[in-house]
Amino acid sequence: MALATKNRAGSGERPVRVATRLKKGDTVLVISGKERGKTGKILRVIAEKNRATVERLNMVKRHRKGRSAQQAGGIVEKESPLHLSNLMLVCDRCNKPTRGGSKVLENGKVARRCHRCGEVSEQ
Repeated sequence: MALATKNRAGSGERPVRVATRLKKGDTVLVISGKERGKTGKILRVIAEKNRATVERLNMVKRHRKGRSAQQAGGIVEKESPLHLSNLMLVCDRCNKPTRGGSKVLENGKVARRCHRCGEVSEQ
């Protein structure tokens, strides 16, 4: 993979992929940007671009052309992806934003652990 310092706009190189601890279905808090302070559920994670689409957040309007008589055109609102660095996991038990940690269980499986309350949830 390319180094982060070599990734320049227009160079044709892909962005450096960062390991993500967020998955589809997780509840997250937006920590920066115009949607700061809002929470939502992750609908889709785009690991190659380090982005995630969050339910009803970062809405944009797209102008769609009608393709047939049944499918009308018009202005469609849809979710736009947010960068993973702007999202923080919300614990299911304590309902507070937390850094996602991991813990190896006795059976060898890796489980997610809340740094605030210590709750362990199997993945």
